[in-house]
Amino acid sequence: MIVDSALYQNGSRVIGPTDISDLVDIARASGGFVWLGLAEPTQSEFEHVVGELNFHPLAVEDAVHAQQRPKIEEYEGLTFFTLKTVFYNESNSAISTGELICFVEKEFIVIVRHGEGTPLATVRHEIEAKPEFLNLGPFAVLHAVVDRVIDEYTLIATELENDVINLETKVFSGKRQTFSQEIYFLKRELIEYRHAIEPLVIPLQKLVSETYTQTPDALKPFFRDTLDHLLRACEHASGMDSLLTTALQADLAHVQVRQNEDVRKISAWVALAAGPTMIAGIYGMNFEFMPELSWKYGYPLVLGVVSSLSALLVYKFKKAKWL
Repeated sequence: MIVDSALYQNGSRVIGPTDISDLVDIARASGGFVWLGLAEPTQSEFEHVVGELNFHPLAVEDAVHAQQRPKIEEYEGLTFFTLKTVFYNESNSAISTGELICFVEKEFIVIVRHGEGTPLATVRHEIEAKPEFLNLGPFAVLHAVVDRVIDEYTLIATELENDVINLETKVFSGKRQTFSQEIYFLKRELIEYRHAIEPLVIPLQKLVSETYTQTPDALKPFFRDTLDHLLRACEHASGMDSLLTTALQADLAHVQVRQNEDVRKISAWVALAAGPTMIAGIYGMNFEFMPELSWKYGYPLVLGVVSSLSALLVYKFKKAKWL
């Protein structure tokens, strides 16, 4: 499905034919470029819309089937650029991803969206308000799109950080419960987030390298700034991942400590019961001749010994903080 298509000359949108190939022919003949946006096209739809642009078969296959890692490739003057879009659901702290596939040449840029995607309509409106920047060509559009996507990365990193801090607070709250499941699920979402953003570093580094001649020199400082934002987002994600790993270890350690405390308390109560049980067991034996068996003070003496022994054990266990 075509989201929008337009011809741009001298940084401004101009009226042109509806056929994409005709728009590209005008751009090649009189200058300017064409910006085409597609949303989840089928094989036949994609070939019908851009069939005359003669994209490489492998690039077409990637554009239709998606599921690509962020990457950059060149096909005889055509730059094929892929990046992931990331969205965050606050209700369940879940990460969902989409995909943007960009075909960039001197006279056109074709952007194919799969899944949830950054609202590029606002990007188009914003960059159309900057004709001097838009006049730099299709790579200016690519920068605007990549910059918007990376800004979303930064916002999502902030949301994830809040979740990590909340979990960390729960772990060290002293409550007698485990948060391992919550930590695991958040760590899984964070890993998905990292898998979406970290592979984008290499394609952006190639765009800003001196050996890559397709990117206009005037745009390389902008791409370098965007790359810096991406690297900060990656470092932020890596730090949160390490913090979650530490929180998980701390949570498991708290569980072990609580188990040890429970074992100590159980052992203390068993020891308290063992002394009276032993004494009662001895005097419960059915022997006729036993010391103090006929002594009138024998019973009070045994109770006194039992009470003293129990009091001594309670004192010792409380002092050792077993009770």
